[in-house]
Amino acid sequence: MNRQEPLVLGIESSCDETGVGIVRGTTLLANTVSSSMDEHVRFGGVIPEIASRAHLDALVPTLREALHTAGVTLEEVDALAVTTGPGLAGALMVGVCGAKALAVATGKPLYAVNHLVAHVGVGLLDDGVYEGELPPRLGALLVSGGHTEVLRVRNIAGDVELLGSTIDDAAGEAYDKVARLLGLGYPGGPVIDRLAREGNRKAIRFPRGLTQPKYMGTAEEPGPHRYDWSFSGLKTAVARCVEQFEAAGEPVPVADIAASFQEAVVDVITSKAILACREQGIQNLLLGGGVAANSRLRELTRQRCEEAGISLAVPRFSLCTDNGAMVAALAARVIMDGGEPSGLEVAPESSLPVTTVVAR
Repeated sequence: MNRQEPLVLGIESSCDETGVGIVRGTTLLANTVSSSMDEHVRFGGVIPEIASRAHLDALVPTLREALHTAGVTLEEVDALAVTTGPGLAGALMVGVCGAKALAVATGKPLYAVNHLVAHVGVGLLDDGVYEGELPPRLGALLVSGGHTEVLRVRNIAGDVELLGSTIDDAAGEAYDKVARLLGLGYPGGPVIDRLAREGNRKAIRFPRGLTQPKYMGTAEEPGPHRYDWSFSGLKTAVARCVEQFEAAGEPVPVADIAASFQEAVVDVITSKAILACREQGIQNLLLGGGVAANSRLRELTRQRCEEAGISLAVPRFSLCTDNGAMVAALAARVIMDGGEPSGLEVAPESSLPVTTVVAR
């Protein structure tokens, strides 16, 4: 294998998107994604069994399209990579089993990588935000339907630390639940973001979870959830607000509620992320995950990073959402750093910790 610029094929199947990406070193050759989101709309959220069956149907066609786009064959690929966790157990199983089958059939080494760390891996791509090399003192704020975390990345190939995470709902999950309360449909993120522009974000003061002193503590004596988030109480507060308007026989101010809810989410996400960066010596921050497409999250993150003297990078949207390119990019860096591949006995792990970059 060419360790200088390995040709790597990556497979992503942690939730409702089947992604196959191909990179050569830090150069992106293909990033093909098939989404099953339309199949989940009537249920108001991702149904694991439906997602798993959709991955089974989409994996081979997506693989063929990625190889065609990249202009390469499986025989030319140096290594295979796959998301092994975290994610939905059944969905992960489809991708991991497919990658194992390819590894056995081709004799190529297999790298089973962490989904969250892979979101940072897109920063390695030449046409990404860092042009092939991650900066020092790097942090990552990952916000999606299933995850909300802030990470410290000392070495993406093997030294990643979780600084804070949500203790209940992820931010994207909260958006979906609130959209359902407001009768806005699924997925909730885009429609709330759109509607919030018509509303008053200061109309209702919704709670910011885990911001009380007993949770935050101080820099010298941090509380148990200094860098963590909680969105379940916010969702309940929105529900009570809607009920109060309905009980009073008044029209529900949907746009104002959407704007006020969104402000509560992005306010607490950005304030805690910047706090973690300041106190942990992080000078560069990468914003990733599907919710990174949210206009207010981008705006407030950029504003607060500028105020704190922190450099912010946001990959283009197609690389923020779940995709195979991020999986391939991370594996390529692991290979170039001399990392060993996973064994064929590796299994999906739905709660894989972020400290495990490559499962073996």
